[in-house]
Amino acid sequence: MNVLFIGESWHIHMIHSKGYDSFTSSKYEEGADYLLSCLRGENITIDYMPAHIVQTRFPQTVEELEIYDAIVISDIGSNTFLLQNKTFYKMDIIPNALSLIKKYVSKGGGLLMIGGYLSFTGIEAKANYKNTLLADILPVEMLDHDDRVEIPEGCCPVITDEQHIITKDMQQWPPLLGYNKLKARENSKTLVKINDDPLLVLGKYDNGKVCCFASDCAPHWGSPQFMQWEHYTSFWYNILQSIKK
Repeated sequence: MNVLFIGESWHIHMIHSKGYDSFTSSKYEEGADYLLSCLRGENITIDYMPAHIVQTRFPQTVEELEIYDAIVISDIGSNTFLLQNKTFYKMDIIPNALSLIKKYVSKGGGLLMIGGYLSFTGIEAKANYKNTLLADILPVEMLDHDDRVEIPEGCCPVITDEQHIITKDMQQWPPLLGYNKLKARENSKTLVKINDDPLLVLGKYDNGKVCCFASDCAPHWGSPQFMQWEHYTSFWYNILQSIKK
């Protein structure tokens, strides 16, 4: 299986104040290292595209996307796809990246969106996928406003379908520390809930398959218990197997 994994990276710019004096420093981090290593250990080939690379190197044709069996979007807002450098700085007319993804799914590709502060509607509504073309193909309805639900005390998800290939033998879940609040669409299938809200939802769009996981694949919503869960690898592997073209 060949997967394009997009997002889960960030730059941090810090101010250090020590009495009268201060200085700045910055660092770059990637949040999906553990997940990607787990999937690669299952013989899944992954092309990883960090968030800042999307603005300069995202494919410009559907044919370039069709080499992948599935695309994963995780914790990266819609602006990064829509305001690529050529358009934002040079006013060039280029293909709409989200339109390419929509066409890719329509032709039989698989798409997984993983939750986070810049997934679905996101923090301060900045992810803003509700107002994009991806809202047409995801198996969930998104909120108009900040959709984060923070659960510092932790909450264990509940399986709603114990026989599905993705969730079979996964009755006992570790706690998660938050999620994006969503509503499952008609004709979709909710396999897992959290706080009685959909956590894992499957659906179809034309010839393709789509899936939404409303929490994070990594900290902080992905608790240490979730990251160390015995089913962590098989869970994500099963999802990708279920949506691949």
